Amino acid sequence: MTILSKLQPLHHPLFTQHKVQVQIKRDDIIHPIISGNKWRKLKYNLAHILQDKNSNGVLSFGGSYSNHIHALAFACYQQKIPCVGIIRGEEDYANNFTLSWAKHWGMALHFVDRKTYRRRHDTDYLLQLKQKFPHYFIVPEGGSNTFAITGVAEIIKELNQQTTFDTLITPTGSGGTLAGLITGDCQSKGSLHKILGVAVLKEAEYLINDIHKLLPNRAKHHNNWTLLTDFHRGGYAKFSQFDANRILEFNHVTEVDFEPVYSGKMILAFLDLLEQGYFSKGERIVLLHTGGMQGIGGMIERGILKADQWGMPKQVNSL
Repeated sequence: MTILSKLQPLHHPLFTQHKVQVQIKRDDIIHPIISGNKWRKLKYNLAHILQDKNSNGVLSFGGSYSNHIHALAFACYQQKIPCVGIIRGEEDYANNFTLSWAKHWGMALHFVDRKTYRRRHDTDYLLQLKQKFPHYFIVPEGGSNTFAITGVAEIIKELNQQTTFDTLITPTGSGGTLAGLITGDCQSKGSLHKILGVAVLKEAEYLINDIHKLLPNRAKHHNNWTLLTDFHRGGYAKFSQFDANRILEFNHVTEVDFEPVYSGKMILAFLDLLEQGYFSKGERIVLLHTGGMQGIGGMIERGILKADQWGMPKQVNSL
């Protein structure tokens, strides 16, 4: 099996102090645009669409700064697949950092209000979209479906070839990545690893049920995983200046860049857990970097982060 992303040691004084071994799975550098868990989730979704001769394209959902929408637009551009994005928010967002690239890569943007967007899982609303966009394959928000689970599960296969570990930690948004890791762990030989998901949004307990629904039957018996719901830092895409500074300091010490919405919250949770004595001495820990660095562009654009501290994300300058 081809290994898609490298695994590298991660060094920090706290790791030495608490006597843990830490490595990071660099899914953020799989691809310059379609990075991290988005690459994994889209891999088999797009393969399915390309094999379906009756398919007219793909439709999906996201917010105005969505990593999923950004990655899907470029992936469809590469594969010459027509794509539609149902975007939560006003049309004024069409020219922001994320959506201007999505438009540039050919995605048709359709803006809806929050009330309509909340219906994105409703059968009657999905039927309306199928009638408006006939033979368009609908991918859920965040890309989390059965095809995504298959793609993410391959991370475990790669890790088992790369290292021996006790615990794997991932940020969790829609639950698809965590469900994929659990599935992959059940498919591997040997004892189950401990898998921790760090919820990046508040009141995320509902995700536990969503994750169970995404798991195939053979993975539902995995009882060595936990969704941590107390490290959201105030809610989705919310964080304090203190949090941002801690992430910047960690980036500087480790020479690996993290953003403050997904993987950065995982890092802060990990540091807090270390100081709480959560991990055993000698525990071998892998952190999964799920990408999402393009989101920094929108936060700089809105004045939430400073460009001289974080730097604008690199994009494809010529297509």
